[in-house]
Amino acid sequence: MGLSGRDGDLIKARKMKIMKSLAENAPPELIDLGRVGEVTDVNSEVLTTLDTKDFIPVIAPVGVGEDGHAYNINADLVAGAIAAAMQAAKLILLTDVMGVLDEAKQLISSMTIAEADNLIASGVAAGGMIPKIKCCQDVVRAGVGKAHIIDGRVEHAVLLEMFTNEGVGTEITP
Repeated sequence: MGLSGRDGDLIKARKMKIMKSLAENAPPELIDLGRVGEVTDVNSEVLTTLDTKDFIPVIAPVGVGEDGHAYNINADLVAGAIAAAMQAAKLILLTDVMGVLDEAKQLISSMTIAEADNLIASGVAAGGMIPKIKCCQDVVRAGVGKAHIIDGRVEHAVLLEMFTNEGVGTEITP
């Protein structure tokens, strides 16, 4: 069943605000990102109801603010918030890269939250991978058993990640 986060107030959101220096040595300024938001709450009752009726939800990452406005939210962060709210066994993020790579650009098949912190601190994990890693760390801290970052371009990627010893992506564990 196709849903947006606005349906049944599934995903509650607030406007995202970021502070950023627009020039070197300039004081940070509040940047208005328009209708970009962040998750404040997930109404898991909506999903539980669908589950009891054997519906599989496909959720657009749009939330609703207290002001009634729609806010676009990063899909990985929405997936993580839903996984945490539902106390899922696993979170799987499909992406267009192999997973998390080490300094030699080789796939890391498994790592802990602490090891992920070290990769970020050392600069080995950078760019768009950082929010994915942080999302995975947050959900594992929230009680989700494992989080996976896998390449959705690989045929049968989810099955290979779940049912082989090495997997095809990166799993993050406590």
